[in-house]
Amino acid sequence: MKLAFSTLGVPGMPVADVIRLAVEHGYQGVELRAHPEEPVHPGLSSAERADVADEFKRGGVEILTVAGYVRVAAEGDDQPVLDELAGLVELARDLGASNVRVFPGGGGLAPDTADANAARRLGAAAPYAADLGVRILLETHDSHRAGAAVARVVGTVGHRQVGALWDVMHTWLAGEEPVASHAVLAPHLGYVQVKDVASADDLTPLPLGAGVLPLRACLDTLDPDSWVCWEYEKRWHPGAADLPGLLSAGRDHLLRMGAPKE
Repeated sequence: MKLAFSTLGVPGMPVADVIRLAVEHGYQGVELRAHPEEPVHPGLSSAERADVADEFKRGGVEILTVAGYVRVAAEGDDQPVLDELAGLVELARDLGASNVRVFPGGGGLAPDTADANAARRLGAAAPYAADLGVRILLETHDSHRAGAAVARVVGTVGHRQVGALWDVMHTWLAGEEPVASHAVLAPHLGYVQVKDVASADDLTPLPLGAGVLPLRACLDTLDPDSWVCWEYEKRWHPGAADLPGLLSAGRDHLLRMGAPKE
């Protein structure tokens, strides 16, 4: 199992400190939140992008994903969505990241309309992503929380550069069992995001293993060389414990759960 953490858990932290945390706590990769309030975002110049890529390379830490906020199923014209997505794909290419994360964002639309929007836009973006060597991953989230919903869209696109990102909290909130989520997502799966919470009514992030999410059942479905990323949502819950002090115990918890079974 290869481990990463999301910079959503360390809002605004400088790149050098993110790399140091990953190295000190035994994480091979990082999912970079790409937002203007963060050090890494699509507004960076070519020189700034090269500096970030070089820092990660020198630190021996992989940039697993550029986590953007494009909503591919949302109502509206296609071109602004495609332009934003192209910018994220270019940022990922420049940083040496393997993936771009996108959201569905189809709330308020009929499911078939939301599916069609997402599939059309992802299909249009896929050839450019392929040219740049980046994979676009649609996260189980918001209007498409269930694995079955994301698999429906990605399967319609049918392009190797468009895949799925399994956020285990959202499939759990959708009432989908881990084995069912994995069964539909496996042909498209990029990697898995883990987290823990107290209940469906309290989504404040907790240390891994301290909440109710079926983490072991999710990890049991994965191949041994899979990437697993801890998305600790400190940015949305500023009162939660600070992530740096939890990283080593979280790593150990994941490795214990992912150990080969007798």
